[in-house]
Amino acid sequence: MTRLFGTNGVRGVVNQGLTPELAMRLGKAIGTFMGGEIAIATDPRTSGDMIKSAVSAGMMSAGATVLDLGMLPTPALQFYVKSTDAVGGVMITASHNPPEFNGIKCVDGDGTELHRIKEEAIETIHFDASFGECTWDMVGSMQTVTGADRMYVDAIISGVDAEAIRASGMTVVLDCANGAGSVTSPALLDKIGVRTITLNGNPQGKFPGHPSEPTEDHLADLVKMVRELGADMGIAHDGDADRTIFVDDSGRYLYGDKSLAVMSRYMVRQNGGGLVVTPVSTSSCVEDAVKAIGGSIEYTRVGSPIVARCMIEKDAVFGGEENGGLIFPEHQYCRDGGMTAAKMLEVVAIEGPLSKLVDMVPEYHVDKRKIVCPDELKGPLMDAMAKRLGGRVDRTDGVKVFRDGGWTLIRPSGTEPIFRIFTEAQDVNSAREHGERFQSMAEDMLSQL
Repeated sequence: MTRLFGTNGVRGVVNQGLTPELAMRLGKAIGTFMGGEIAIATDPRTSGDMIKSAVSAGMMSAGATVLDLGMLPTPALQFYVKSTDAVGGVMITASHNPPEFNGIKCVDGDGTELHRIKEEAIETIHFDASFGECTWDMVGSMQTVTGADRMYVDAIISGVDAEAIRASGMTVVLDCANGAGSVTSPALLDKIGVRTITLNGNPQGKFPGHPSEPTEDHLADLVKMVRELGADMGIAHDGDADRTIFVDDSGRYLYGDKSLAVMSRYMVRQNGGGLVVTPVSTSSCVEDAVKAIGGSIEYTRVGSPIVARCMIEKDAVFGGEENGGLIFPEHQYCRDGGMTAAKMLEVVAIEGPLSKLVDMVPEYHVDKRKIVCPDELKGPLMDAMAKRLGGRVDRTDGVKVFRDGGWTLIRPSGTEPIFRIFTEAQDVNSAREHGERFQSMAEDMLSQL
């Protein structure tokens, strides 16, 4: 069976890979599978209303009631679903992808991203055309729902030490990337008494301020503004605001592993110990930070839903990915950019400047590269690499090889015909040299398969 859902929903270029026809047919499959009341929301992409209308029409044709929440961050939709009688949700977003893309992401009744088994059930309905049939008097309806943004913001505020944040008198620069975070994050920071200078705070589907992926080269204006204003931190979201990247008070762009390490240490300390869950691709600095204060760590395959489910199973106190997607179990089991921003403000208010906290994180360097690999050769290449390398090898996701002072992870992309190669070491040159060696080895072995 052809697969529709990737690691983060069904995505494609609008009117090419992702057409209204596909969206409506998928909506019929979702409505057939879920039934009941299904919440739907969009990010600001120019195609959002078109795709939402098509998906909604499909769900209603299968008898479902569609609850239209309007424009929201993905975690705000997830919180609404978790907190109400909705049986599930659909988020129309392509997250950090360029504006010509859009996507359809399904949310389960508990607010988590839909399990792959359930996605497969929807795919089966879609490809078999085994849709629920409704007579004219049984088709569903669409209801406009207001207030989901306020519900989400209030829940975040109740989950942090708002009084400590207000008392700190912090100034921050907030970059919403013209994305869905524009709807909630300015209000959130205002309600907890933070002086906020906002960049790209008006939702615009073409992301005119900068591309929606919060990489270092895209956030030059944020870094500059933090430095010039002497702000306590910079906060940046991606397009659907399920991730947050930070700039510290010295104007340093912080890669996600740094903020993950800072937050992991804080959450373990606040809980008097506990487990942190993160993918195998995460820097060792997180494990070092967690174990230094008596916590433990569990590694999973790459993907926030996988991390979240492991957190539920193991009763973890915290979890997240190195891309700025952090998961706070007391709030909800999904990446949440709004909660991440508010919780980091709490950390700084209680423990001191962000730059000081980051300087306490062990320093590692990561080399990232990729090679082209046909999908049918991904398995054979992993097996060949594992056999040749020997020693301490972790097959949780791809092949992770450990050595003194570092490791290399070679894993196949779930959405592209490529292999990604991550190499970590304690200095830049060593990371690059090992990365080059493993790339050459993989390319050589691939040519022999």
